[in-house]
Amino acid sequence: MSAEKSFYLTTPIYYVNDAPHIGHAYTTVAGDVLTRWHRQRGESVWFLTGTDEHGEKVMNTAASNNVSPQDWCDRLVEDAWKPNWTALNIANDDFIRTTEPRHEERVQRFMTLLKDNGYIYAGKFEGPYCIGCEEFKLPGDLDEGKCKIHGKPVEMLSEDNWFFKLSAFVPQLLEHYKNNPEACEPASARNEVIAFLESGVRDLSISRSTFDWGIPVPWDTAQVIYVWFDALLNYATAVGLGDDPASEGGKKFAQTWPADVHLVGKDILRFHAVIWPAMLMAANVAIPKKVFAHGWLLVGGEKMSKSKLTGIAPSDITDHFGVDAFRYYFLRAIPFGTDGSFSWEDMSARYTSELANDFGNLASRLIAMIEKYCGGVIPAVAKDAGLAALLETTVQTADKAMVALDFQGGINAIMDFCKRVNGYVTEREPWAIAKDESRTAELNEVLYNTADAIRALAVLLHPVMPATTQTLWESIGAEATLGKISEQKISGVSTWGVLPAGCKVTKGAVLFPRLE
Repeated sequence: MSAEKSFYLTTPIYYVNDAPHIGHAYTTVAGDVLTRWHRQRGESVWFLTGTDEHGEKVMNTAASNNVSPQDWCDRLVEDAWKPNWTALNIANDDFIRTTEPRHEERVQRFMTLLKDNGYIYAGKFEGPYCIGCEEFKLPGDLDEGKCKIHGKPVEMLSEDNWFFKLSAFVPQLLEHYKNNPEACEPASARNEVIAFLESGVRDLSISRSTFDWGIPVPWDTAQVIYVWFDALLNYATAVGLGDDPASEGGKKFAQTWPADVHLVGKDILRFHAVIWPAMLMAANVAIPKKVFAHGWLLVGGEKMSKSKLTGIAPSDITDHFGVDAFRYYFLRAIPFGTDGSFSWEDMSARYTSELANDFGNLASRLIAMIEKYCGGVIPAVAKDAGLAALLETTVQTADKAMVALDFQGGINAIMDFCKRVNGYVTEREPWAIAKDESRTAELNEVLYNTADAIRALAVLLHPVMPATTQTLWESIGAEATLGKISEQKISGVSTWGVLPAGCKVTKGAVLFPRLE
């Protein structure tokens, strides 16, 4: 294992009370695009996703389906969650399940450490609890006795539990966010966390005694660890939290931890930006570099959710538009970090204008012209100074935006370059030049410049649309001469003239077929 620190990104681990909807896919695709981009920067990368399988909600769902909680989880993970990520071309390096022994053992060890460090004590919890959120609620979180997120009445609980001294870490957390604003983004999320910390934070009940579907508290096996306390630890247990530094797990932890980015939905921000770093501080473990809370996907003005029947399955969209258009649309149409509305009409319009016309049509026109005018072979290397200069700016802009999680800004920069290449072809009119035999050299220049620009577009769009760009890469003959598209470095994209003369082009399938 190399000594280089891996770029480590996590998605939330998703609750397995139901199958995934496009809200879950949105987060996971964002993580996939970002990690693919970092890989193409030549970095070592580790990308984790997984499932959260304990707690009362999962237990109740399993009971209503007449199966054990473990059977329910096994079935849903294997039949719904993992196949969904495969279908969306998610290249995660690991998939953690909170029912795995590697997780449960490390969680129990961590709990014991926190107790030994003096941060866990016995107490009584009395108050409102939302099973949908698996969260103890504050009065401000309720609307006429109902959870504001789920719109359902909460339960009043009274239990003897174990508590974590969360309040002890408020000064440290406030100092952290004020000194490191990039640790919680966007700014709206950071402001919310600071306001919450300044409003007075109470200690957290971290065990439940009224049901048994969870990881037992090591020193009090009549209780199970509160599902969030168990779940948050996945980001660290998956890479060897607490293992002997000389062991494989210990070495993995040294190489990956702390996480560079935890991607979360804004409704679970408090858990990730308050409770989670406090837990790590209590164990003297480094805290994550960044928690990034993206907005909600709205359908008809309502947050995507299974309980309100706004939860569209990813396949509902990918069956019509294709997987790459799905991946492109959500990151291109919605500024990452704000709420965004999904509509079939907007997606259809962008598919047609941006993907089919601007990008797909450019590629098919070029290949058709090279077949017609150059015998299917890329002509001699040429350089258009304007296109070359714009490409250099495009790569810098896109790289800066993508690593800052401004996916929309990065994709816009790339697609603006694509539009300019289209403009170049329209202005130069290679089909007109081809009618004059004395202008063959000029024709070859125009076709080469267009081909090399398409080579650059394929590499830049590869993290967003891996399958389509792979097809394009092969059809311009780049695979045979330059190697795999996934191994092309972002830093080398703006070097003009990389596509060698003599590459054989082949007409492939239409990249973005006309929608039925």
